[in-house]
Amino acid sequence: MSAPGRPPKSTGGSGSFAARLGPGLITGAADDDPSGIATYSQAGAQFRFGLVWTLLLTTPLMIGIQMLSARIGWVTGHGLAANIAKMCPRWFTLVLVGLLVIANTINIAADIGAMAEAVRLLAGGHHTIYLLGFGAASVLGQVWFSYERSVRILKWLTFALFAYFAVVMTVHVPWAEVARESLQPWRYVPAGTTAADYAAVVVAVLGTTISPYLFFWQAAQEVEDNHRRPEAAELRGHPAYAAEHLARIKADTWIGMIFSNAIALCIVLATAVTLNQRGVTTIQTAAQAAEALRPVAGEFAFALFALGIIGTGLLAVPVLAGSAAYAVSEVFGWRAGLSHGFREARGFYGIIVAATGIGTLMSVFELDPMKALLWSAIVNGVISVPIMVVMMWIGQSRTLMGALTMSRRHRFFGWAATVVMALAVLFMLGTSF
Repeated sequence: MSAPGRPPKSTGGSGSFAARLGPGLITGAADDDPSGIATYSQAGAQFRFGLVWTLLLTTPLMIGIQMLSARIGWVTGHGLAANIAKMCPRWFTLVLVGLLVIANTINIAADIGAMAEAVRLLAGGHHTIYLLGFGAASVLGQVWFSYERSVRILKWLTFALFAYFAVVMTVHVPWAEVARESLQPWRYVPAGTTAADYAAVVVAVLGTTISPYLFFWQAAQEVEDNHRRPEAAELRGHPAYAAEHLARIKADTWIGMIFSNAIALCIVLATAVTLNQRGVTTIQTAAQAAEALRPVAGEFAFALFALGIIGTGLLAVPVLAGSAAYAVSEVFGWRAGLSHGFREARGFYGIIVAATGIGTLMSVFELDPMKALLWSAIVNGVISVPIMVVMMWIGQSRTLMGALTMSRRHRFFGWAATVVMALAVLFMLGTSF
């Protein structure tokens, strides 16, 4: 036991800088899944640099809301769904979690389809075989690997995103034009663009960068991380221990979200200076974006783009399925977590298997990618705002958070993100129906 007044020694906050990165980095990288790549590709192909401002806007908002997710998980020792259940009627929590599972499953279908198509473009072969292979690999990886190995694999998969930095290095980017069109986007809207068209892509970008599944995943990973540290529950109330770990969460989240939007920026830039310049202004899937790059930017850029789709998909599908499993398990009181074996947490792994399996079958039966993305965006939009409102209540609740409630600055960015998402949802609903 530490001497009175002396900060206790943390067994988890020390170590190399890379070792301290985890939930925030993985969450940020998972945000750039193949569905997100398709969205950013469409933004660049259709509007050139005119939507770069959306990435600048969402970066601080992403940081604020994801830091809150992680803080809730670390401080309370429970996942986001469990905390929502304490603040809201059970029926309301069940509806939110049910819609989350539906949206995640649709997103899994779109991502697995994009990965299979990317492999087909690179190596040829049968699309269905690749679909089934990726679905099986995603399930088996989560069921067989321990929590520690799963985290290590997911961290390594974040390197796949550097492919998009490399793509930008292979093309010429007119940085003066990027700055000009980013700062004065209203002057560079393509002729013939309707308000509905513009709003649809803006909402798609906002919905891609600020997504409910990311909230649940990062909170759950902080809970898992705590469970690996027996001293966490006892020392959480010690100011020095809390300050150290909250600082780790802050650094991890800042790096993860900036990395995420930097990759998104690279995708927008690459498609803007290649596809848009050649008159290609409609992109339906990430694989289509990669194929369209081939005659414009060359085989190397095409291969990098396609390999990035595969790597990010392998990272994102477990996060999508895992976040659904955490949410369902927390609501029903099941044992949950990748630190448990299959026999210990059958319900948890059952949701992972079901979400990934159904998503794979949806892809096998040729789910329309644009309809999948549309319905996923609508469902995510419907649930994101109420989830964010409840998260803000939790973050300010002394009953749940004790002395570690949100700071005023954190509240500002959290509520700002909530308002922006609310406006985005209203635009989406107004232009979709």
